[in-house]
Amino acid sequence: MAIGPNDGHVWDSNGAQEYSAYFGTPTHDDHVLFELLTVGVFQVGLSWQAAASKLPVYRRLFAGMDPRQVAGFEDELDGERIARDAAMISNGRKIRATIHNARAIIQVQQEFGSFSHYLWQFVNGTPLLLPAVTRDELTNQSTIGTAVARDLKRRGFSFVGPVVTHMFLLAAGILREQIIDD
Repeated sequence: MAIGPNDGHVWDSNGAQEYSAYFGTPTHDDHVLFELLTVGVFQVGLSWQAAASKLPVYRRLFAGMDPRQVAGFEDELDGERIARDAAMISNGRKIRATIHNARAIIQVQQEFGSFSHYLWQFVNGTPLLLPAVTRDELTNQSTIGTAVARDLKRRGFSFVGPVVTHMFLLAAGILREQIIDD
């Protein structure tokens, strides 16, 4: 099982395995991008495994990760409902950020046709190969990630700093790393 456009009702999968298997696969699907962004938001302060393991929980609690439905959630009422679920990472700020990000995605879709089109314009439609580095030189930020983060924030997205955005762009296959083996 891997992350895909029709996985909104897959609530019993291994989210960490799904995320790991999908990581770096170029995607142009707004549903998949919303899932990857949500994992990034919840990863702040946690390991990627802890955040990604909850992917089936996010799907169950965030209307199958459908941005249109999540955009209609009420910050406090739905935020509290989601936070009370025993399987959920109950960080209210991250839950509200996910709701706000769904609303921002809808706005971006109205302006650009899709969230995907908006994101891929930053790399002219082709995955950007970052400069080659050794494993010791790998960083969790990039110039382009910082620029995209700044624009996302300007458009109303939350929890999208340079690190989250860089990792999100890598997960979505928009950025690619080249690692030199010693």
